Amino acid sequence: MLQEIFDEHAQVFEEARGRLLPELQQAAELAEACLADGHRVLVFGNGGSAADAQHFAAELVGRFEQDRRALPAVALTVDSSLLTAVGNDHGFDQIFARQVEALGAPGDLLVAISTSGNSANVLRAAEKGREMGCRSIGFTGEDGGELADRVDVLIAVPSRTVARIQEVHELCLHALAAWLERRLCSETEREGRE
Repeated sequence: MLQEIFDEHAQVFEEARGRLLPELQQAAELAEACLADGHRVLVFGNGGSAADAQHFAAELVGRFEQDRRALPAVALTVDSSLLTAVGNDHGFDQIFARQVEALGAPGDLLVAISTSGNSANVLRAAEKGREMGCRSIGFTGEDGGELADRVDVLIAVPSRTVARIQEVHELCLHALAAWLERRLCSETEREGRE
């Protein structure tokens, strides 16, 4: 069984590399443009995707591979009081959309993560962001689900297995973090912090 997991992982990664690089390039350029124009990144998802959202935001605000200035990013998954209040008062489908409405601005970048592409609260947030003039990147599996029609750039991992989808999402988010760190933070800035 363990060998099968490794084999499936390798197969999905190889197929993803062949399919996703053009979309990942588009996502990287979109994220770079948003941040270069002074906007912020809002990241969200459920369960393991919530953990991925927090991980990605931490790498932008803190650091990825090098010490450099902080890049503005917020994971919309971390405030338990807010999440439970909005869930109780407005419904769980609104927990991210309300935060996008409160914290987002035209030109900001939404990073929406849903392995199925059909998580109602992720879809509502993507819709709210589009209404407000935010740009968006969606991370999903298979065909992208309903999220495919609600984002500017779609990274749809060619798998139905949630664990494999999440593993590729993590690699793609690491690639985005590396791109943004290298492109937005000058060599002089990085050297000055060493």
